[in-house]
Amino acid sequence: MEKEVHEQYEYARRRLRQKKILYFHFVLFLLGSLFLFIANRFFGFGANTDQNWCIWGITIWFFLFILHFIKVYITDRFMNKKWEREQIDRLVALQQKRISQLESKINEDTDNKI
Repeated sequence: MEKEVHEQYEYARRRLRQKKILYFHFVLFLLGSLFLFIANRFFGFGANTDQNWCIWGITIWFFLFILHFIKVYITDRFMNKKWEREQIDRLVALQQKRISQLESKINEDTDNKI
C-alpha cells in the first residue's frame, strides 16, 4: 500500500511541476509579446520591412504555447502511468496469445510427423 501512496505522490508532484512550468511559459509569453510589440512600435525595430514581424513572432510563440498547453492538459492527463500499464498488459497478453498459438502449431506439426 505504501508503494501506491508513493506513486500517487510522485504523479501529483510531476503534474504540479508541469502546470507550474506551463504557467511560467504563459507569463513569459505575455511579457515577451509585450516586449516585441513595444520594440516594433515605439523603438522602430524592423521598421525597414513591409511586414509586421512582431505579429509573426507572437503568432508562432502562441502556437508553441498552445502545443505546450495541449501536452500538459490533454495528452499527459490521459496518457499517464495507468494508461501505460494497461497498454503494456494488453501487449503482453497479445504476445502470450501469439506464443501459445505458435507452440500449439509446433506441437501439431511434430505430432503429424511422428
